[in-house]
Amino acid sequence: MEKENERVEPTIDIKKILFPIDLTENASKLLPYVFSLSKKYNSSVYLLHVVQDLNKWGKLYVPHPSMDNFQKEAIEAAKSALQTLCEEQLQRCRDFKIIVVSGDAAQEILKVIAAEGIDLVIMGTHGRKGLEHVIFGSVAETVVKNAPVPVLSINPHKLK
Repeated sequence: MEKENERVEPTIDIKKILFPIDLTENASKLLPYVFSLSKKYNSSVYLLHVVQDLNKWGKLYVPHPSMDNFQKEAIEAAKSALQTLCEEQLQRCRDFKIIVVSGDAAQEILKVIAAEGIDLVIMGTHGRKGLEHVIFGSVAETVVKNAPVPVLSINPHKLK
């Protein structure tokens, strides 16, 4: 029987961690955080890479079949790069799953959170810089504002 003055602390159960990865050097700086939390909570890691949907820019100078082929090649290249990353650096994770989709990065991240029952998102605060950031907006900002789960956002430029 509990004493009146004792508080029972709630426990946090993190079984699924989503790591949206843009395959840049900055993303690799976040891996120690992903490893550490996945180990601490015995979590599965979901690596998500979103290939930008090139068809949204129209078919100005590239014939449609070529654009479709290029999109498929980009998706296959991303899958291959993630598989290599997993084989080389993610052996310490209990379990991981690779997801590669095409579309708007922030919206696809939010879709995967819902579809996979994600408990925590770990992502960088910086991906694109300069004009690309202005054009595409901040993926991290959109995810933090709209995610139904906690988002651990890390500035990779501040890490040693």
